Amino acid sequence: MSDTILRTADGKPLKAALMRASAVARRRAFMLVLPLLAFVLITFVVPIGQMLSRSVTNDAFSANMPSVVAWFAANPEGTEPDEAAYAALVVDLVNAANARTIGTVATRINYDVSGTRSLFTSTGRKAKNMEAPFKDAVLAADEEWGDKVVWAAMRNASAAVTTTFYQAATDRKLTDEGVYAKAPEDLRVYLTLFWRTFVLSGAVTLLCLILGFPVAHLLARLPMRISSLLMILVLLPFWTSLLVRTTSWMVLLQEQGILNNMLVYLGILEDNGRLALMYNQTGTIIAMTHILLPFMILPLYSVMKTIPITYTRAARSLGATSWTTFRRIYVPQTIPGIGAGGILVFILAVGYYITPALVGGATGTLISNQIAFHMQDSLNWSLAAALAAMLLAAVLALYWVYDRLVGIDNMKLG
Repeated sequence: MSDTILRTADGKPLKAALMRASAVARRRAFMLVLPLLAFVLITFVVPIGQMLSRSVTNDAFSANMPSVVAWFAANPEGTEPDEAAYAALVVDLVNAANARTIGTVATRINYDVSGTRSLFTSTGRKAKNMEAPFKDAVLAADEEWGDKVVWAAMRNASAAVTTTFYQAATDRKLTDEGVYAKAPEDLRVYLTLFWRTFVLSGAVTLLCLILGFPVAHLLARLPMRISSLLMILVLLPFWTSLLVRTTSWMVLLQEQGILNNMLVYLGILEDNGRLALMYNQTGTIIAMTHILLPFMILPLYSVMKTIPITYTRAARSLGATSWTTFRRIYVPQTIPGIGAGGILVFILAVGYYITPALVGGATGTLISNQIAFHMQDSLNWSLAAALAAMLLAAVLALYWVYDRLVGIDNMKLG
């Protein structure tokens, strides 16, 4: 006996009709999310991909100095520059000067050996009048061309794909032997900034948790009518410009500001013993804690609101003390909110720029300020991309740790 095939009203097989309807539904769903997908790709994925690419590629030297690049390719590392090397250098300097790309070449080498920009530009103007022997002519123009570090930097720059900028981002400098080694301790900048950024961001996160936990608990336990009014105070900072909030803290924290004047007026401080709360890490922590506190309170509140009060009452009725009830019953249920608020505040703090720049001074700035410096002032975009990539890797590692300890599926942001 053959199996009976179920059919729709119009006579088509039911299974095929259901599959077709499911395919149509999937296509409609995809079309609905397509604008958001395109927006994410254009504004998020593509820029990050370009940043990662720029951190390991820079053809400013290799594209404009082909003769020198060819000499490096034909001669192994450690070979002393001979007459052919200087002849190739003269040819490339003349061509780069004529093409007006000598500044680009000079800037690329200046990233590795500071002060060499003028070396290239001045020699480039003289190169068209040089004759053989070219080595003597180039060294007569500037003796710095005999420096091994300059040639080592050019060899490293001769490849379009390079790890040079990651070496610089980890405070490693080019030596006379053409290899990277740890820079002198007084010249190490970036690792110090990374460490300061993570420590300061951790301190801000901890302070936001200490201050935000009781506030969120209060909002979750108060009647809805009252908690809704108090929630306005939590959300109020979102309605105020970040720049306005930061400058307000500058007015409050400066030595002649409101806070110090009040402490002097009350006799707590002497006039010559005012607190230094501006242009240091203290001011940065205070201002950032205030600005980021709502991002801790809201996830905590969303979790605490769902915790039944009967759990704590049952624990108390069974003989548990208030501390035991809080530690073993209440806090474990708030872990998703603590984790979500902590990771949100920490990541925002790591990437903060305006507040540390205005309030932090020399000792309160973070790695984001250094990235902005290389993007806007030094124009070393490859180094800025390398620093940003390292920061991105640290954030992804943090996400991985959070997923292992709490679970991304348990994240509650309100």
